[in-house]
Amino acid sequence: MSQPSITVFDIRIDEPVNMLTDLIVSAVCLVAYYKLSKKQLTGKTQLYFRWYFLLMGLATLFGGVIGHGFLYAFSFAWKLPGWIISMFSIALIERSSIEHARPLISPKVGKGFLILNIIELLTVMTITIYTLNFQWVEFHSGYGLLAVVLTFHGFTYLKTRDKGSGTIILGVGIASIAALIFMNEISPNIWFNHIDLSHVIMAIAAQLFYKGALTLNKRTISQS
Repeated sequence: MSQPSITVFDIRIDEPVNMLTDLIVSAVCLVAYYKLSKKQLTGKTQLYFRWYFLLMGLATLFGGVIGHGFLYAFSFAWKLPGWIISMFSIALIERSSIEHARPLISPKVGKGFLILNIIELLTVMTITIYTLNFQWVEFHSGYGLLAVVLTFHGFTYLKTRDKGSGTIILGVGIASIAALIFMNEISPNIWFNHIDLSHVIMAIAAQLFYKGALTLNKRTISQS
């Protein structure tokens, strides 16, 4: 059951707490992007991580304001921009994870997963646009975080005990809890439902990703 609308200064706001908690996630991600940009950390791993935070921040901002608060003024298809931006953001954290592990794996494996990253994104994005079904966005996020981010940072951590990878693994675990709450609609009450609870946990996961990005060991790809 969706949250009742509220009116603020004669402006109707639908699903107000859903919108607010989405904006919390957005704030965490955009602040992380800003702080990482100021650090000027070099390399593709950090570049992709910064862009992940920027796009996820924009996706949740758009999703909160248009997808929840004011969708009545648009149409359901207007959820798509937020969904698509979030899918690009997940693809970027996948690429960051692959790039971070590349010095430790076969060049062919690294290149193969980078290509697969693009194919999977374009395929699922096309299906999502055609079906307007959020489950494909969930599938993409689940695949990206569990099959790619967790796998590559897990491998890196086992090989090097990289503290940054360890923190990112923890972040993936927290994000998985958010996904389970959302899928099973575990809802404390109508004013703080499963969407709100999953958003708050997502914000915690995003903060862990930020702390992980700060402490990732820097490695270079062997040219031999």
